[in-house]
Amino acid sequence: MDRPLALLEPMDMPDRFFPMKIHYCTAKEYGKTLFTHHWHNHMEFLYFTKGSALIELNSVPYEVQAGEMVVVNSNDLHYGVCLSDDLVYYAMIVDIKLLQSQTPDAVETKFITPITQNQIMFASKISGDPEITECATSLIREMDEQELGYELSIKSYLYRLLAILLRRYGKDTLSPEESLYRLKNLERFTPIFQYIEEHYQEELSVDLLAGLAGLSRFHFSRLFKELTARTVTEYVNTLRINKSEYLLRNSRMNISEIALSSGFKDIYYFSRAFKKYKHVSPSELRKSFSV
Repeated sequence: MDRPLALLEPMDMPDRFFPMKIHYCTAKEYGKTLFTHHWHNHMEFLYFTKGSALIELNSVPYEVQAGEMVVVNSNDLHYGVCLSDDLVYYAMIVDIKLLQSQTPDAVETKFITPITQNQIMFASKISGDPEITECATSLIREMDEQELGYELSIKSYLYRLLAILLRRYGKDTLSPEESLYRLKNLERFTPIFQYIEEHYQEELSVDLLAGLAGLSRFHFSRLFKELTARTVTEYVNTLRINKSEYLLRNSRMNISEIALSSGFKDIYYFSRAFKKYKHVSPSELRKSFSV
């Protein structure tokens, strides 16, 4: 394992003196993976303007629609799947250090530094808040048009956005010790998540993955569930089922071929697992639309 931080997404900024970027993102296929499991130190705001998607944060799934926002706190392990045939969203990635003060004023010490250290965190899904929508659309417009003084305007909207999140959407925070403990475990497990993503079609035993992590089976299983809120089997099956749903909707492979391609050696087990996770059988799902 030569990439110990394989899921720590590189976050190069177009302008190192103004570390924020906005990506315009689209997807046209139901079930398409928008992004694989990864994490980063920066905050990210996903603002949806068309269609729907499933965004998973620390293994908690959130179905989002147009007009809603997902807040990705620093070091959140996140993953996304398209749930429509025409999805449009903006990924706004911010290095919160952009808002830091050179002197230790109240804003810096009470809010910005704690946010960068995960001591202040926010709810993951924001719905029906016109002020949040206004901040999001204004940030997008300012970054797109880049009129004189756009940096000032963007910083003002970011401060406004954080103030609204702080007042209405704050959630339980981590102590510095808890934050450091989680970060160390994320770093340790990033090659494991990457290995699962690359080898989901193969046999993936707990013993194999524990060996890759250099941990005992018991210790590995405990830490894995702490990070993902799932057992190894649940995590792997969820990934495989999502891959199989995409193939059911977007390929002409038969169900047996899809089961094998998704890592299931037993078609009957695949059918039971698919129905457990998706509440519909593979054959019923395929019948509901034409390829």
